[in-house]
Amino acid sequence: MQQWDLLITNVHLARMTGGGYGELRDGAIAVRDGRIAWLGSAAEAAAVGGAREVRDGAGCWLTPGLIDCHTHIVHAGNRSDEFEARLNGATYEDIARAGGGIMSTVRATRAASEDELLAASLPRIASLLAEGVTTLEIKSGYGLDAASEAKMLRVARRVGQELPVRVVTTFLGAHALPPEYAGNPDGYVEAVCAMIPALAEQGLVDAVDAFCERIAFSNVQTERVFEAARAHGLPVKLHAEQLSDQQGAQLVARFNGLSADHLEHLSEAGIAAMAASGTVAVLLPGAYYFLRDTTPPPVAALRAAGVPMAVATDNNPGTSPMTSLLLAMNMACTLWRLTPYEALAGCTVHGARALGLQAELGTLEVGKRADFALWRIARPADLSYAIGFNPCASVVHDGVWRASHIWANA
Repeated sequence: MQQWDLLITNVHLARMTGGGYGELRDGAIAVRDGRIAWLGSAAEAAAVGGAREVRDGAGCWLTPGLIDCHTHIVHAGNRSDEFEARLNGATYEDIARAGGGIMSTVRATRAASEDELLAASLPRIASLLAEGVTTLEIKSGYGLDAASEAKMLRVARRVGQELPVRVVTTFLGAHALPPEYAGNPDGYVEAVCAMIPALAEQGLVDAVDAFCERIAFSNVQTERVFEAARAHGLPVKLHAEQLSDQQGAQLVARFNGLSADHLEHLSEAGIAAMAASGTVAVLLPGAYYFLRDTTPPPVAALRAAGVPMAVATDNNPGTSPMTSLLLAMNMACTLWRLTPYEALAGCTVHGARALGLQAELGTLEVGKRADFALWRIARPADLSYAIGFNPCASVVHDGVWRASHIWANA
């Protein structure tokens, strides 16, 4: 009797349950209707039933599909000139205040058509898919007007339609002050709030984000954006405490936000607020590395407070042009002393939670979505150990088996 659509045998399962890897060696996992239908030992699989498709996992480790829960991956242009300028002494704030930074990408993104934006973004996304990423958050924030922000979000939706990846969209209209609102940040915040109803009605946005910082938007202005999001039933998250402590973590926690991201200047009060609200700390080592920052996020204090820590690439053209979640895991371990388990949990269990998808993704449990990655590794810690090496052998997305390498040249 063929009771399953897909059965994968001869694998070691890292279920990511029980506060650890949840290792099950010599295991098997079965899929029906795009969800996990059964998992257990290989010996049990032979006795339980058959499947229309049976795959030999060749002794690989099988983990939940990786989740990159913070990216700005849909954009046009690049900013290698700013990279060079920083190496010649300019700071990130110097560049932003001189009209560069985010606005450079805004100009390129506004000028690009939807097809051009998609074509520019696909190679970056393909790199992540080849490394076992099955869920991807994509933010807007390089349009900064109603038409361009909607354009970015439509392209993000197309990514999820055209590639085997689950896409979660985030409206980041409050990313920077566009030139047409120079000297009038409150006016622009009002415009951002006015964009939310139409974007929500069109089904283009899953969450709302903002950049709460000295060079961006104040705590009070950010709260106005959050109120508008809440009025339309949208969860919030926040770029918080990256360059200074603006008490953004307390603000997003007060709104029961999904996540507070960056957090290099996070205070004890911010940690306590996040712990109380269940807000996830999203750690972004790519930006820390690329900007040559020297103030690490308070990982030990977050750990002690029980704040869940996710890890993401923060792929963006200005401060983290990184398209490797495996590299982000390694950086989080080597730069900030996360353990290999914490790094993998940050890209599975807690990455799902940072997107509000913990009921569907992030662990290997019956009933959850059948999104897996298979790895040619000796142990799960290998995923954050190697640098510049991709051991991903295959990916299962929505219950469909795919070879990971086919995306490398997309």
